[in-house]
Amino acid sequence: MIIETDDFDEALRFYRDVLGMPEQPAFATDGDDRVSILNAGTATIELATPTHARNIDRIEGAEPSSGPTLRLALEVDDAARAVSDARAADARLLAPLTTTPFRSINARVEGPAGWQVTFFQELESVEERASRPGFDTDDQRAR
Repeated sequence: MIIETDDFDEALRFYRDVLGMPEQPAFATDGDDRVSILNAGTATIELATPTHARNIDRIEGAEPSSGPTLRLALEVDDAARAVSDARAADARLLAPLTTTPFRSINARVEGPAGWQVTFFQELESVEERASRPGFDTDDQRAR
């Protein structure tokens, strides 16, 4: 994922220094050609229909997005601390800490360049979740 930003220094400060993503070497030429590759750990891609995205907005208490969005979702050990750190770095709170029906604590902020960042703290393992009703893969769901 590439986040193009006009305020590179602010974005770098937020993602590297506030969110704690370690920086790794990256190639750039000179002048205004700047890039930073940040290690975000293990990544997953969540594909969602617009209906599901609006349901998540509702569950998290966030205003519905207008049109398709890209949102970073970062698993953290302490969602409250992540939100506090982000807000101290001038991130705008979009959705407060919420315990979700899918057993995680979620909160959402708006970071540099307008990107939404959801912090989620898991309250149960994938194995525990898989044993509960409603948690299936798309292929397992009846259509």
